[in-house]
Amino acid sequence: MPGTLPGGSTRTIRETLRDASLPRSELQLLWQHVLGKPRSWLIAHDADTLAEEDVERFLQLRQRRQAGEPMAYLLGEREFMGHAFRVSPAVLIPRPETEHLVEHALAEAGSGRVRRVLDMGTGSGAIAVSIALANPALEVVATDASLEALALAQDNARRLSAGVCFLHGDWYDALAGQARFDMIVSNPPYIDSRDRHLEQGDLRFEPPMALTDGADGLQALRAIVDGAAHWLNPGGSLWLEHGWDQAASVRAMLAGAGFADVKSLTDLAGIERISGGRYL
Repeated sequence: MPGTLPGGSTRTIRETLRDASLPRSELQLLWQHVLGKPRSWLIAHDADTLAEEDVERFLQLRQRRQAGEPMAYLLGEREFMGHAFRVSPAVLIPRPETEHLVEHALAEAGSGRVRRVLDMGTGSGAIAVSIALANPALEVVATDASLEALALAQDNARRLSAGVCFLHGDWYDALAGQARFDMIVSNPPYIDSRDRHLEQGDLRFEPPMALTDGADGLQALRAIVDGAAHWLNPGGSLWLEHGWDQAASVRAMLAGAGFADVKSLTDLAGIERISGGRYL
């Protein structure tokens, strides 16, 4: 019979929402995903008998969530800059703090001096696609060393109708034959490989190559800074997201590489989250 599990118990949405192991809001999101229905439908039909296959799928997702798997991976998407981006364990989950990098890039591009923008290590494409959607006049290029990540980013760009050129390769190696850029942005792997947070929460499930450089967390940042001069037009800017305690190190890198107007900007929590400068 529909909704009957081993032991003879019949399940309804109302019954499953009594589970105290997860927040009610997460349980509702799992049901919305399984049934393809909005929250209002769940409320109106919370006493309906459920199909056995739907119950089984819900229970599998609930078990994965109880084990700590991120909701974004279970639902297959995460909102970023007002757009729904598809995500998978092949890419980093877009985070609200990265919106600060996009907002600053767009503000600088609004001056009219920026025509070509490069997003390095694009992952899901959240940064590049958001910039392209907000300012369609920009020519946006995005790179990634992971073919799986690029495929997902391309799918997000197609689905959201964003004009982005995607290139495969490790950092600047992907740019053979490309013209220079007016702005480079990146949210590279910057977590120290010894950081215990890598073994906690969502980070346990995200791709290691998107989180850490396997060293002190500064290697990818340094590679981007050191190679930027060859790929920036005169007066072009570089902006990087980094860790909460890395701002001073990134500013020193930028100054040492010949960047002027070097500064760090704080996020809503007052943390220096992005740093950048202009190459003259």
